[in-house]
Amino acid sequence: VKFAKSRNIEGRIMRATIKYNASGTFYVSVQCEVPDFKPFPKTNEAVGIDLGITDFAILSDGRKVDNQRFTAKMEQKLKREQRKLSRRYEQAKKEGRDLRECMNYQKQRRKVARLRERVAFQREDFLNKLSTVLIRHYDVICLEDLNTKGMLKNHKLAKAIRDVSWSSFVQKLMYKAKWFGRKIVEIDRFFPSSQLCHACGHRDGKKPLDIREWTCSACGTTLDRDINASKNILIEGLRLLKQ
Repeated sequence: VKFAKSRNIEGRIMRATIKYNASGTFYVSVQCEVPDFKPFPKTNEAVGIDLGITDFAILSDGRKVDNQRFTAKMEQKLKREQRKLSRRYEQAKKEGRDLRECMNYQKQRRKVARLRERVAFQREDFLNKLSTVLIRHYDVICLEDLNTKGMLKNHKLAKAIRDVSWSSFVQKLMYKAKWFGRKIVEIDRFFPSSQLCHACGHRDGKKPLDIREWTCSACGTTLDRDINASKNILIEGLRLLKQ
């Protein structure tokens, strides 16, 4: 059987799982027993990460990782193909035909599934690459323990939050840190990272989301909302690590 191999098989094969996707493609996942992973060399570097929507990740060293918006880029095409699928469904229903026998409906269903699959694969690839780069470059990674379920109740942001997949990203960081000898420190979700000045520690209080920059009233430091939050996350994470 011809197949596309994503990587060479290493170690002793334990089991193989065959999966059939709605797009009409088969996937084989092979589970192997391998020796322990070798830890990455120490870098003596630590980073705080503030996860966002406009920028996916804001690092305490000032770097910002763009949010790729995979679903948004494909949204118009998905809507168009989904409407075609709905029309073919209604036509089959009107004629009293079994959907399994409607070739045009099945063809369109697979087309929609392939588009959704493509978005999922793009997102998965992005999250895997970014998490590996961070694990490779930093010994300690500090993050906020985000209440994603609570945030999803905000209907204006729910779609964007689902698209960024914060939970999946944090999960990847966790298991890769365990593999390669790194440390992940989660900060309490109620820690006021965006209210404190990273330079002097003065708390300026809550600010609306549209305020992206301000000047600290105590020390006069100009603060970028997201970078300031990531620096505070790093400071708090290192404090917790010492404890």
